[in-house]
Amino acid sequence: MKSALFIICFLISEILFCQVTFVINKLPDNHNYNKDIFISGDFEGWSGGKDQFKLQQDSAKYFITIPKFDSSIKYKFTLGSWATVECDATANSIDNRVYNFGKTQDSVYIKITNWSDDRSIVKKSTSSYNVHLFSEHFKMPQLNRERKIWIYLPPDYENSNRRFPVLYLQDGQNMFDDSTSFAGEWQIDETLNRLSKSKGFNLIVVAIENGGDKRLSEYAPWENKKYGIAEGDAYVDFIVNNLKPAIDKAYRTETAANHTAIMGSSMGGLISHYAGLKYPKVFGKVGAFSPSFWYADEIFNFTKTHAYLKHVKMYYVLGDQEGEAMLPNTNRMVEIMKMNGFPEKNLFLKVVPNGTHSESLWRTEFEEAIGWLFIK
Repeated sequence: MKSALFIICFLISEILFCQVTFVINKLPDNHNYNKDIFISGDFEGWSGGKDQFKLQQDSAKYFITIPKFDSSIKYKFTLGSWATVECDATANSIDNRVYNFGKTQDSVYIKITNWSDDRSIVKKSTSSYNVHLFSEHFKMPQLNRERKIWIYLPPDYENSNRRFPVLYLQDGQNMFDDSTSFAGEWQIDETLNRLSKSKGFNLIVVAIENGGDKRLSEYAPWENKKYGIAEGDAYVDFIVNNLKPAIDKAYRTETAANHTAIMGSSMGGLISHYAGLKYPKVFGKVGAFSPSFWYADEIFNFTKTHAYLKHVKMYYVLGDQEGEAMLPNTNRMVEIMKMNGFPEKNLFLKVVPNGTHSESLWRTEFEEAIGWLFIK
């Protein structure tokens, strides 16, 4: 009895008191100590910098204590936005930092090599010739905001009269160009240019820049009391009723649902899943990479009542090292889909061995996902 009580008390203490203190004790020589530093990661929705995750400062050191959110967290440091994220000496993206909780009290000492807003270093664009800026300030009337939109056109677009299927992507700044990404680009343009040449597969891609500190709320179909309000309905409505009509008017698109896909990762995967279920007559193909189903339990009941879809294809992919909730939640979602009438032939789940919650995983898996959704 005493042994069982001890185990219970130990588990409770692990939940209540397990924490880590990150200490930044080495910064770039030109760092401005009047600037605040923030930690941002999967535990707070990759916002880029929330006030509650601003580091404290003691002279030349910055520090913050983070409680145990999960068995492990992925994170980076910024000066308040993804435009100012930490990077390497040549202003290129670095991999997400990872911390695995194991000690009740722990300290980690951090070296920041550079900030991406260092104007002394010009970050080279890596986007291909057929990636263009569709709009610098595309209006989002549902949210009273504006958003930057990029477009990728197939290599033979200008030399043909044919129409093309379309993919809508979240986190647009991470899709084509390392100079705009906050965690490394997906290389969508290079991949699709290669597929055009090798398989004759061509696709228009519309990449929507995320809203920075609005990212979490815009990708959330339901409110999370811990993380904030839900603006996902308005965001999806914007894509369906404002952005898609503008794209269909400006370019030679195949407008039907069976030629239209929506895709995203993490919270972007959650909102893409939601959009596919809510608007199956608009999006006939969905790619959910490491979807954050943990964010709102309502997504499971919503899926249960909307899963009876005969002509929508759903592709899920995640790594087996993404945290203790990710894989069980995705498995649960797939089972709900099957049990409520979603055709098994239109459903695909891939679990990547040793895969982590990262742009590198999503970049690697994009080609297979797009092939299953469009080519197979």
